[in-house]
Amino acid sequence: MGKKNTKGGKKGRRGKNESDGPKRELYYKEDGQEYAQITKMLGNGRVEASCFDGVKRMAHIRGKLRKKVWMGQGDIILVSLRDFQDDQCDVVHKYNLDEARTLKNQGELPENAKINEGENFGFEDDEDVNFEFGNADDDEEDDDDDELDIDDI
Repeated sequence: MGKKNTKGGKKGRRGKNESDGPKRELYYKEDGQEYAQITKMLGNGRVEASCFDGVKRMAHIRGKLRKKVWMGQGDIILVSLRDFQDDQCDVVHKYNLDEARTLKNQGELPENAKINEGENFGFEDDEDVNFEFGNADDDEEDDDDDELDIDDI
């Protein structure tokens, strides 16, 4: 008989990344680094990030974080700027929600930074869109005679 739920295999690796421990050390930016927010996931280990210095850059997720730390739209990240390319940078660290709130309260992030999960970056709200269904010819005619009454059915 084999042992149950021991280390080996794919199933033994599942569920290890549920908590980051009691508390992680908070990384602050140094010179050559900047805080940013992910605006778009581009694929191939790349994201579009709007840095809080006002520049939009394409950020490359480094190999240490690539399949271990999952990133999504709206996440706050720490990027390392490149000396030779101003429009590209490298993702160094991803902050969770509590760490991002702490950074905002300490004044590291600007006050207009949105830390909420469900953000629409660059997309309008769907409430503004008004659709009219039907043919364009029906606009000139009265629609009263075409209506069906549920009681007549």
